[in-house]
Amino acid sequence: MLKRLFDLLLALTASLFLIIPLIIVAICVKLTSRGPIVYWSDRVGRNNVIFKMPKFRSMLIDTPAVATHLLTNPDQYLTPIGSFLRKSSLDELPQLWSILNGDMSFVGPRPALYNQDDLIALRTEKQVHTIPPGLTGWAQINGRDELPIPVKVDLDAYYLQHQSFMLDIRILFLTFYKVVRRDGVTH
Repeated sequence: MLKRLFDLLLALTASLFLIIPLIIVAICVKLTSRGPIVYWSDRVGRNNVIFKMPKFRSMLIDTPAVATHLLTNPDQYLTPIGSFLRKSSLDELPQLWSILNGDMSFVGPRPALYNQDDLIALRTEKQVHTIPPGLTGWAQINGRDELPIPVKVDLDAYYLQHQSFMLDIRILFLTFYKVVRRDGVTH
């Protein structure tokens, strides 16, 4: 209950402070490529329930709906500002909506795509599916895109076993540090 209250207060505060950057990014996405500003991705939430997660669109509208690392040449699908949005994590800002809506938390395992069967199965096996997915998590600050799925799930399981308010605060601060340094971003 305390975590949900923290998420709501932080998401509302962040939304107020980020309203101008949200508008600027939305305009830039619209001006640099055809298609919607926000991409709604089918993601796996708590207890493996599918929900729609918004992101600023960084890929062209005809991009296959698979994890980016599974694309043969992901760069060919990026919009003109897509690389910048991904490396700066600005494409993640609309997920504040998912936090406000209760589909996500600020901290938890990153939500899997609906078709990442291997990741979903491993998370279910280790009970990670029982907690809400997060905007950031223990795996994100320990490797992000560079981690193989089994290692990512082991880090998610570590978070599940050691959840605390102080760990969440630590993860949030380390996330901010890594986003500024662009650590662990491969595409």
